[in-house]
Amino acid sequence: MDVQELRPGLWRWTGMHPQWDHAEHWGPEVASVYAELDDAVVVVDPLVPEDEEDRFWAALDRDVERSARPLHVLLTVHWHERSVAAVLDRYHARLWRPEDKGELPIGVRAETVTGSDWVEALFFLEPHRALVAGDLLIGTAGGVELPLDWFPKDERVWAENELKPELRERLGALPIELVLVSHGDPVLSDGAEAVRAALS
Repeated sequence: MDVQELRPGLWRWTGMHPQWDHAEHWGPEVASVYAELDDAVVVVDPLVPEDEEDRFWAALDRDVERSARPLHVLLTVHWHERSVAAVLDRYHARLWRPEDKGELPIGVRAETVTGSDWVEALFFLEPHRALVAGDLLIGTAGGVELPLDWFPKDERVWAENELKPELRERLGALPIELVLVSHGDPVLSDGAEAVRAALS
């Protein structure tokens, strides 16, 4: 498990996905995010690393207790369930799914995208000026990209010709400084420019 404190109250950690297969188009290491907001603590796509469970739970227990705020679990897309059930059970947390579009904690904005049989959300954490992405944006070569080859074949033309300009418009006005991706390295400065380049 690799843990980074990006800003006070904003952490990103990575772990090895237990169900990763060598045939997957994504690597075995995936990331999750912890963020403290004014009235809540959120974790996005949490994965409890199997080889460091005790260390992970001890750290999260400490931070949740210290914050004295309710915990919310935000899911970017349904196949990122990971350790969601364990976190919900341990902290009696609330779950937000992109399919349900329920109420989000103050300071979180969700931009949802609907595909043929999936719905995915990008979260903008306003106090931290951080955009959190599941699979719609991945880290690559110091920036991010919309991975067209990850889409089902029948959706790739739509993603290139319609989704890119739609996301460019929807995300373009956000004051993004950080882009925290699940796959690949995060962008830790000039996030808005990285997003513009990915969607151009």
